[in-house]
This record gives sequence, C-alpha cells and structure tokens, in this order.
Amino acid sequence: MLTRINGLVLRYLYLYRRSLARAGEIFFWPIMDLLVWGFVSTYINQENNVALFLLGSVIFWDVLYRSQQAITLSISEDIWVKNILNVFVSPVSIFELMVATCIMGIIKAVITAVVLGSLAFLLYAFNIVSIGILLLPFLISLLLFGWALGMVTMALILRFGKSAEALVWGIPFLIQPFSAVFYPVEVLPNWLQIVAYTMPSTYVFEGMREVLSNGEWLNLKILMIAFLLNILYLVTGAIFFGWMFSQVREKGYLTRLGME
Repeated sequence: MLTRINGLVLRYLYLYRRSLARAGEIFFWPIMDLLVWGFVSTYINQENNVALFLLGSVIFWDVLYRSQQAITLSISEDIWVKNILNVFVSPVSIFELMVATCIMGIIKAVITAVVLGSLAFLLYAFNIVSIGILLLPFLISLLLFGWALGMVTMALILRFGKSAEALVWGIPFLIQPFSAVFYPVEVLPNWLQIVAYTMPSTYVFEGMREVLSNGEWLNLKILMIAFLLNILYLVTGAIFFGWMFSQVREKGYLTRLGME
C-alpha cells in the first residue's frame, strides 16, 4: 500500500516538475494574496473610510478581469473540447476571431458591471453611477487593457499548450497588486510605484478614488496617459499574438493542441 501511495505522490510531483505553470501555483497565489491584502491592510490603517473605495474597486476590477477572460476562455474552451483545429481550418481569420472575442469581452463586462452595480446599490447603498460621465472612459480603458492581457495570455497558451492554462487566471492577478486596485499607489514601496505607473489600470483606479472623494476629476492628463498606454499594450499584444501564432503554425503546435 505504501509503495502505491508513494508512486502516486511521485506521479503528481513529476507533473509539477515538467510544468512551470503548475509549479508556480504553489508560490504564485499565496504571494499574490499576501501582497494584495498586506497593502490593503496598510491602507485601512491609514484611512478611516475605505468601504466606498473598495466597492468601486471590486466592480471596476471585474470589468478588466471579464474582458481578459472573454478572450482566453473563448479560445481555451475550444482547446478543452478539441475543437481548436476546426476553428483554424475554417474561413474565419485570426482578426475576425479576436474581434469576436473582444466583443464578448464587452458583453460580459457590461453585464457584470450592471449586476454588481445594482447589487452594490441595493445591499450597500453604493451608487456607481455617481461617478457620472467619467464612468465610460474608465470602463473603456479597463476593457482595452483586458484585451491586451487576453491576447498575450492566449499567445502563451497556444505556444505552450495545456501546461500554461493556469495563466488564464494567473496573469490578471499577477498585475493586480501593482495596479493599486484596492489602495492608492502611495501605499506601495517607491520601487513598486514605478511599476504601477507603467500600467493603464493604475490610472483608472486612482481616478475612480479621486472622483468618489471629490465628486469630480479634472485631471484629464492622467486619463490620456492611460489611453496612450492602452494603445501601446494593445499594439504590442497584437504583434506578440501574431508572431506567436505564426510560430505555432510553422512548428505544428496547433495539431498538438488538437490532440491533447
């Protein structure tokens, strides 16, 4: 009996040895939880009333997350049901596929925002619409960044196969601690603040908190920076996806994905 148990344990350990994504989950999720909630605790200690900001952050974060998931899960589901080859031998182009998944991102994000916003108003008297017309550019910025993350994630999954599937959920939470989602950038150490300001999502969450605090947000320069960064990330993500997909086709990885 002990021999069989030992054999099973070794089998599971060998899976982690051959998959960086599986091995990463041992450290990744605990570290991300520690970072996020550690910074949240620091922020709570500095402020008396953070409930309003946290509720807004949860809703806004889910918009970004659903936008990224719409791309990654739409294609990943075709891999899981072994339909990926049928998709790519059809007349559908990569551009059309990306546009369709981005539209799904919009649909999912809007539905999620409406549902969460309604529940937040009914349960906690939090009115997300109080942000006003600035709600729209905030949401658009998060959608764009989610699309960029989705393209990069999907490129990696097509290249490395099912061993990289953990990235579908991992990449959004990799950037979460540095996007100042639940706390202002000032809570982060100085060197992490530099990292935070390279992400368009940081400007969105900072702007949301400023609107909720002051009732208005006149710093259009920061919003423009967010959109310029989004354009940069979208172009980079599209180029990376196109390059990686060409490598996948040349080396026959699509066939491997269809057989896994």
